[in-house]
Amino acid sequence: MKIIILGAGRVGQSVADSLVSERNDITVIDTDAERLRDLESRYDLRGVVGSGIEPNVLAEAGAHDTDLLIACAAQDETNLVCCKIAQLMFNIPKRIARVRSTGFEGEERLVGPEGFAVDRIICPEESLTRYIAKLIDYPEAMQVREFAGGRACLVSVRARVGAPMVGHTIGDLREKAPELAMRMVAIYRRFPDEPDRFIACDGRTRIEPGDEVFVLAAQERIADVLGALHRPHAQPSKPVRRIMIAGGGRVGLRLARQLAQAPGRYNIKIIEDHAERCVELASSLPTDVLVLQGDTTDEDLLGDEGIEEVDLFLALTDDDEDNIMSCLLAKRMGASRVLALINRRSYADLMHGTQIDIALSPAQAMLGELLAYVRQGDVQAVHSLRRGVAEALEIVARGDRKSSRVVGRKVSDLQLPRDVHMGLIVRGLPDAHGAAEGAPQDLREPEVIIPRSSTVIESNDHVVFFLPHKRLVRDVEKLFRVSATFF
Repeated sequence: MKIIILGAGRVGQSVADSLVSERNDITVIDTDAERLRDLESRYDLRGVVGSGIEPNVLAEAGAHDTDLLIACAAQDETNLVCCKIAQLMFNIPKRIARVRSTGFEGEERLVGPEGFAVDRIICPEESLTRYIAKLIDYPEAMQVREFAGGRACLVSVRARVGAPMVGHTIGDLREKAPELAMRMVAIYRRFPDEPDRFIACDGRTRIEPGDEVFVLAAQERIADVLGALHRPHAQPSKPVRRIMIAGGGRVGLRLARQLAQAPGRYNIKIIEDHAERCVELASSLPTDVLVLQGDTTDEDLLGDEGIEEVDLFLALTDDDEDNIMSCLLAKRMGASRVLALINRRSYADLMHGTQIDIALSPAQAMLGELLAYVRQGDVQAVHSLRRGVAEALEIVARGDRKSSRVVGRKVSDLQLPRDVHMGLIVRGLPDAHGAAEGAPQDLREPEVIIPRSSTVIESNDHVVFFLPHKRLVRDVEKLFRVSATFF
């Protein structure tokens, strides 16, 4: 696929890093020549110096035969105008714009073909807010990713000594609790003086303390799964009540505003260094959200504000170093759980396995929304995992036994790559294709199925895979591709 990326900032670089590795033809436009030279030296892509709202610059970037435009420059206006020019002058089929403003949400006339011609608006801050909110709902989880409209979830959790499932093999767990509809799809195990190592899951795999376990299950089973891997026997779950946010920027404000919509549920404090921003925050948030001016790495301030009683400390400033240090300090002073927002991938890798419970990359939180547009076939959802190395993929089976390599066939008969793990199937969801064509709809209640070797794939099944390496994506897409001349 030929792709133009407008903007070589943090988001643009992360998008380019992900898409270049999938053998796409990438061109990046930016006004900063030095930044483009740095990108060209690190990745197999081409840089074009100039403004993305100038037609001659887009033409030089190859807009005449481009398949996808991703406009993620710093200014919303630049991204929106670029998409409109791409439609009017170059007829680029798909156009995605990064827009921070909330004023365009639900405004079809503004973003539709007669407006700015944006097929999809993405907002990294909004993606982060949704992602962090899920981690608050499931405090034991390190990651929570949704599929099939939220009916199924992929979670990762750190296995702890004394938890019911820890110390047992996966085969033993299937025999002891066959009613628990879940599938362990991957384990990343810690080893001294080396990065975590991927452990493929089969019946003989034993779950050891310290393992990061990835599990696919129906949404209503997630809490049980997390408890069985993370909490000792009979220990009740401790919900998140006290939250401290370090940094009152866009993400901090969005998150506090969203959490405050449930009055009385959370005790929220925000620490912001700049006095003017504190005034803005205090005027924008409900009165029960406490806004404090101060340094997020000030030990005295954290102590005075009861850091030892905080259930979740969130470092969400624009400074990676401040986020790392404030999280380490908060953890040492007694915060139950800490999350650091980290832009640099090298920093995120260094933080893995330290006292920081979750190191979250803003770009990784929104990459899935972009990747779903890039993927071929009927891909519904994509989630980038393990700092972009692994991936979880939801794809719909289409066609019939004659036109498809998967429909009407047992799981054991599918020619899947060796390391690809089929986690679950969601059956009975409304068929958007069928509805558009006037075909009768399946009226069954959607169900989450844990596939066995004898499970037969049906048309319109939503199949969720875990792929430990992104290079396997194309093989899965090819397998699910429908062809009238398959035989």
